[in-house]
Amino acid sequence: MVPFEKLDQIRARFEFLEAKMAGGAEAGEIAALAKEYSDLKPVVETIATYRTTLADIEEAEAMLSDPEMKALAEEELPTLRARLPEVEQAIRLALLPKDAADARPAILEIRPGTGGEEAALFAGDLLRMYQRYAEAKGWGFEILELAETELGGIKEVVANIRGDGVFARLKFESGVHRVQRVPTTESGGRIHTSAATVAVLPEAEEVDIDIPASDIRIDTMRASGAGGQHVNTTDSAVRITHVPTGIVVTSSEKSQHQNRAIAMQVLRTRLYDLERQRAEEERAADRKAQVGSGDRSERIRTYNFPQGRMTDHRINLTLYRLNEVMQGDLDEVIDALIESDQAAKLAEQGL
Repeated sequence: MVPFEKLDQIRARFEFLEAKMAGGAEAGEIAALAKEYSDLKPVVETIATYRTTLADIEEAEAMLSDPEMKALAEEELPTLRARLPEVEQAIRLALLPKDAADARPAILEIRPGTGGEEAALFAGDLLRMYQRYAEAKGWGFEILELAETELGGIKEVVANIRGDGVFARLKFESGVHRVQRVPTTESGGRIHTSAATVAVLPEAEEVDIDIPASDIRIDTMRASGAGGQHVNTTDSAVRITHVPTGIVVTSSEKSQHQNRAIAMQVLRTRLYDLERQRAEEERAADRKAQVGSGDRSERIRTYNFPQGRMTDHRINLTLYRLNEVMQGDLDEVIDALIESDQAAKLAEQGL
């Protein structure tokens, strides 16, 4: 049963915000009030639909006792009653606590795990998979840092993904991705198992994380890469060490100024992610058991190439269309992960 008292409180808060903004709120309040008002508006609209549906059902049921209106009521009631569970579910989802980071851009990090060169090649496959998914969504995808192996694999890649709802869609991708296939480097045709780690972090802004200059050490280094005069002559690469946590980030673009900005952006994002994880762990002691725990050591998915199968172990979802998935067709698995997460949260909230 949807708690009517809570619905009334939300409506009252929405009306208060509306009146406050119309009545001339102070300049410093406007942005915060507008943000809360914007967040509540779809919730209030869903509440209005719910109340209208209940009223329509009540009216139709009353019409059953009227001989002249009974036939019309009997025709309308099945449709109204069938609609009610959908509206109730929409209300429950609207009442779930929102992740403030969902609307943010994301920093994607991919690194090879166990498996040597095959793991590095698989990391490259994952990078292309996410690039294609971002392209299909109309998102911007910018590689900030890329280190490749001689065979075209990836030692490490850091990318920035920008667009509507990026982190909300990609946040469940964090973890260990395992691949089972015959490597191109294997002459005997044997299937190998290797892995790569994926981390998806909500991009932090300067206002989110204050990093005192005394907490960081900045080193400039000679860039390393595939060759060229610039690589051999310019000390352009930047390495920033966050002394309190030991986090180290690097950037090796051509501009040292640009490198410093990129490295600080990635550092802020990693520190912001640490703060988010601490807060989540305080709220849920069993965080690792939840979908989307973000645990980088958790094996979340297996890509089995001989069988054309992808399995997400957190929700026991298996898809036999691995080629499409590797081409960036990820919506089915991401939608299932979001639905599973919502179901767990609804149970936790008792809704």
